Amino acid sequence: MVFRFRTSIVAKLVAGYGLLGLASIMAVSAVFYSGTIGVIDQNIDGKIMAQSERLMTHVGDGSSRVLMAEIHRLLSDGVDSDREIFELLDSEGAPVVGNLGSWPVVKDGPEMVTASVVRDERNTPARLYLRPLDDGSMLIVGRDLSEEEAVREVIWRALAAGVCVSLMLTIAGALLFRGSIEARLGEIRRTAAQIEAGDLSPRVPVTGNDEFALLNRDINRMLDRIELLMAGVRDVSNSIAHDLRTPLSRIRGRLDDVLRHEMTVQTLSTAAHDAIDDIDDLIRLFERLLQIAEAESGMRARLFERLDLGRVVADIGEMYEAIAEDNNITLTVDAPASLDVDGDRNLLASAVASLLDNAIKYAGPGSTIHVRAGLYQGDAAISVHDNGPGIPNGELDKVTERFYRLDKSRHMPGNGLGLSIVSATAKSHDGKLVLEDGAPGLVARIVLPLAPA
Repeated sequence: MVFRFRTSIVAKLVAGYGLLGLASIMAVSAVFYSGTIGVIDQNIDGKIMAQSERLMTHVGDGSSRVLMAEIHRLLSDGVDSDREIFELLDSEGAPVVGNLGSWPVVKDGPEMVTASVVRDERNTPARLYLRPLDDGSMLIVGRDLSEEEAVREVIWRALAAGVCVSLMLTIAGALLFRGSIEARLGEIRRTAAQIEAGDLSPRVPVTGNDEFALLNRDINRMLDRIELLMAGVRDVSNSIAHDLRTPLSRIRGRLDDVLRHEMTVQTLSTAAHDAIDDIDDLIRLFERLLQIAEAESGMRARLFERLDLGRVVADIGEMYEAIAEDNNITLTVDAPASLDVDGDRNLLASAVASLLDNAIKYAGPGSTIHVRAGLYQGDAAISVHDNGPGIPNGELDKVTERFYRLDKSRHMPGNGLGLSIVSATAKSHDGKLVLEDGAPGLVARIVLPLAPA
């Protein structure tokens, strides 16, 4: 239990909350006490000192007879007589006049003391000012504190009751706080346990708009992303298995066929060349997967440089002019200079080449492809627009997934990685790949942030 308290942030927060509440209660009680009892004590001392000064003023020449007469008058005038204390002692310490039956002994000089004295034949708490006079006598002026003690006791009881109630409320608040925090954390832990068990569908409940709600939304977005990635991994694994099985089966079948029949130099050479071609296809497949992984990891970000996007597009367009002509495709390139971005020239050139490869392959002979570099909504952009069959609207968000192909039968050449590489390249440059209906055809647009001036 002690170990759990030491390691539990909730327990520490509750303890801190309780200590803070207790400290606040003590501070408020101290302020209240000093504002009541402290003020009363100061008023009593002020009255005692004022009475003592008035007595000495009336004495005038210091005659004991005048002082005795004044004390007698004050004790018999009926004004506050139930609380006033006066006593005059001679030089021997014997009582001369007054209403005290006992008194404390003065040590040296005037002294303000609180003591229990006998007044009117009963013990009572009193505040006394003991003032030695010039002739060796002693003047004692004071106040009966019985009423003040009663008030003090009432205040102490009120403070004690207030502290108890406040402490109980603090404890209840701390427990409520702990229960609320543990409940919210429990939701996250239960969801995490279900995720750990292999079920990626649970999500943390989101209630309200507090910090926990914001955290739960962030966790749910993360879980959505993880589930999407895991689904992508499963799809990629299935697609890789399919794309590997076909060429490997073809390679095995050809080699097995050669071994089963008459083995001549010609047949062995043909089988070897076919096997090498199929293996090269597999190598290209893995190279493209590595290219996607490298782009997504940001490993090449350190190679970014300031480059003219229009120049990159113009170079790739010039490279594909002969290919387009061989396929009876009209290729136009609009790439003005001075469109600066920060990026990797080779990655961007490869992305443009992939878009052109797709356009040439799917648009077909007799089509037109227009490649342009320019501004798009304030950013730099490379667009490839063809007038081919395009992509159905329901498929636009899926074609950037790895190994996703519109040709479900996989009769057309390719492995469904081209647009995935382009999308990963755009993201590695803090940009995005946007696919739009060209009406007719498809507009594939790589949007990149402009280089800062």
